[in-house]
Amino acid sequence: MKFSDAMLDFYSQPLSKTEDAQCKNAIAMVRDALKILSFTDDNKEIVPLYSDTLSYSIEMRSISGSREIKIFVQGSYANNTNVRSESDVDIAVVEENPFRPEYRPSGQNRYNYGFTIPPMPAKKFKDEVQEALKEKFGSDVKRGDKSIKVIGNTYRKDADSVPCRRYRDYRNECLNNADNYVPGIIIYPDSGGQIINYPEQHIYNGRQKNITTHAYFKKMVRVIKKIRNIMEDNHISSACNLGSFVLESMLWNVPDSWYLDRCERYSKVYSFYLLIDYLKSSLTFFNSLKEANGIKPLCPDEDSRIKLCKFVDDLSKFYEFD
Repeated sequence: MKFSDAMLDFYSQPLSKTEDAQCKNAIAMVRDALKILSFTDDNKEIVPLYSDTLSYSIEMRSISGSREIKIFVQGSYANNTNVRSESDVDIAVVEENPFRPEYRPSGQNRYNYGFTIPPMPAKKFKDEVQEALKEKFGSDVKRGDKSIKVIGNTYRKDADSVPCRRYRDYRNECLNNADNYVPGIIIYPDSGGQIINYPEQHIYNGRQKNITTHAYFKKMVRVIKKIRNIMEDNHISSACNLGSFVLESMLWNVPDSWYLDRCERYSKVYSFYLLIDYLKSSLTFFNSLKEANGIKPLCPDEDSRIKLCKFVDDLSKFYEFD
């Protein structure tokens, strides 16, 4: 399929101001619902986690007791890399206290940090969040395996609230400093097991990458995600069920110098052609790539590596430019 510079310029554009406001309203929606559970925001403002991002955030605490919650936008909206087909705002609802620590394997434990074992809650945190959302929004609330969806309207976007617990990674901490940890989250799906993610590092790293590449990084992410959607519409199987986060992470691994040397020198259509060429020349290194959080492997097994390589190969055949 042939792409023009005007098409890619349109694909690369960020959120509109209207969608920006709807993201902020989605956070306020969850915050207001959690007040039903006797949490308070102490009249704090909803602000971004990091400047120049749309990851709006608010911290709350229980009116009685020591429980703490942090709510923030994560995913493509937070990183401002979404395309029009991505309608849902992902909202992390993080139980900060109690939290789940991970210590160095050399004998460290909670006693080194003075942590106590909190009492077991009467209900799962996800059940509490669901009940609060249902009380406020009724039949607009739908429970999924990992998240709880609230159907949007003209005021707010569809929101996938992800109840989770704070994960504190102390494995590289040597001074018994309780504040010196890598922050993550643990999701407990209804189907069982657990998933550890690092959304805050993802947001921070994406912002830094965009700064050092003069904003070309996120523009190219939006372009590749849009073209992936077009490939899917054309029934190219490698583009189906390929997550946006995977594509963003793949481009996050591209050296800054590539964006500066190519994107500042050539048109968007030719720059994107050169990007595909770079990715094709790097296929043998895909098993060493990291997610955009810089911590987890992008291709944790051979099947995921093969699938991503196949997508890049099909992309090179699909993409033509005038």
